[in-house]
Amino acid sequence: RMSLYPRLDDLLELRHQAHSLGLPSHHLVNSAFAGLYASVFRGAGVNFEEVREYREGDDIRYMDWKVTARTNEPHLKIFREERERSVVLCVDKGPHMSFGTRGTFKSVQAARAAALIGWAASRLNDRVGGLVFGDPLAGLQHFRPSRGRRALWQVLRTLTEPGAEMDPSIDCLSGALRRATSGLPTGSLVFVIADLNREVAGLEQVLGDLCQRNTVVLIPVDDPADWEIPAMGVATFTGTDGELVEIDTDDPEAARGYRRLWEERRARLQAMVHRLHILLLPVRTDAEIHLTLIHNLEQRARSRAV
Repeated sequence: RMSLYPRLDDLLELRHQAHSLGLPSHHLVNSAFAGLYASVFRGAGVNFEEVREYREGDDIRYMDWKVTARTNEPHLKIFREERERSVVLCVDKGPHMSFGTRGTFKSVQAARAAALIGWAASRLNDRVGGLVFGDPLAGLQHFRPSRGRRALWQVLRTLTEPGAEMDPSIDCLSGALRRATSGLPTGSLVFVIADLNREVAGLEQVLGDLCQRNTVVLIPVDDPADWEIPAMGVATFTGTDGELVEIDTDDPEAARGYRRLWEERRARLQAMVHRLHILLLPVRTDAEIHLTLIHNLEQRARSRAV
């Protein structure tokens, strides 16, 4: 039986372990992810600040080879941006995230992605905070980016708390993004982790505004049923407006049409992020979250190196 909400202990444990990877050492997984996070999202600022000893997970592109040779210990050049950048985890907690047909629920996978990214950012001394949106009763919950792990812990705790079981048609993404646009320090790194199986035309302006002064990464949380209806005969579904809809799921033409609509929506999302120069990192409910994010970041790192 799948759990609808993640356990806080499990999210905290993502700092240390990756049980389902089957690797002899979780240490390798965390250092690999932290290193990829650094190489993709951490750029050297214009203001040099100091040289310090190399720490596991640091980006080796910024090694100070002269000091390393002189001291016989690895040292790294540090730039001001490393200590001043804010990372904001903008996470969807709406009723529509209480959905999953394989693996886990979207709400759980979103929390896991937020935890993994948050721990990597915290490990690299970024200031981490969050915006949790979509819960009709709690409203938009804002946790200001801060050094240390207090704000990250508050975000993760919020994601484990049961949300209101209300109208799943409520959509707060645009409002959350507008709040992020007005309330973040310039140069923030914003991860939007949400159900993006939607029409995106209304998001382009607010995302464009957010991108003007910040780096934005979209992480759609997908379930296989978003594009593939299981064949189970005639079934009745409740639409977001409350209307009952009867669908023959055995009809191959209907199945093809359903998949085609999803592909068209995803193509429009991809076109939008291309226009806005936003990084898109999809995750699935039926895939291991560490491996998915590592694979996506490896692809991004390779494309930047070309």
